[in-house]
Amino acid sequence: MKILNIQTHHPVEMVDISAAVRRVIAASGVSRGAALLFVPHTTAAVTINENADPDVVRDLVMELNRLVPFDDGYRHGEGNSAAHIKSTLVGASLWLIIENGRPLLGTWQGIYFCEFDGPRSRRLHIKILTD
Repeated sequence: MKILNIQTHHPVEMVDISAAVRRVIAASGVSRGAALLFVPHTTAAVTINENADPDVVRDLVMELNRLVPFDDGYRHGEGNSAAHIKSTLVGASLWLIIENGRPLLGTWQGIYFCEFDGPRSRRLHIKILTD
């Protein structure tokens, strides 16, 4: 298993980790298989979405913040309930198919680490499985 260290810089942001994940997969030497990406944090997530137009990420962040506002009368004492809700909605893990030593992604797809309670130092676990 490989652990990526990710430094975030904003309260809510989506960090394109596609290149880093590709490097981990290539270094594994696995030609065909799968990669499990797992976020061991309750206020962060991982997802796949478009990485060709940066406005898509801006729109996603804007709408997540609109759907789950930072202050909405939450009872959780730490004051980060919105981050917990966003993490649950997006998800803490995802699977990637590995083909020819690379993650199988669509033309416009990228892999994003989603920060909902930043800025922070975060981790992403990557487990590579072979056929």
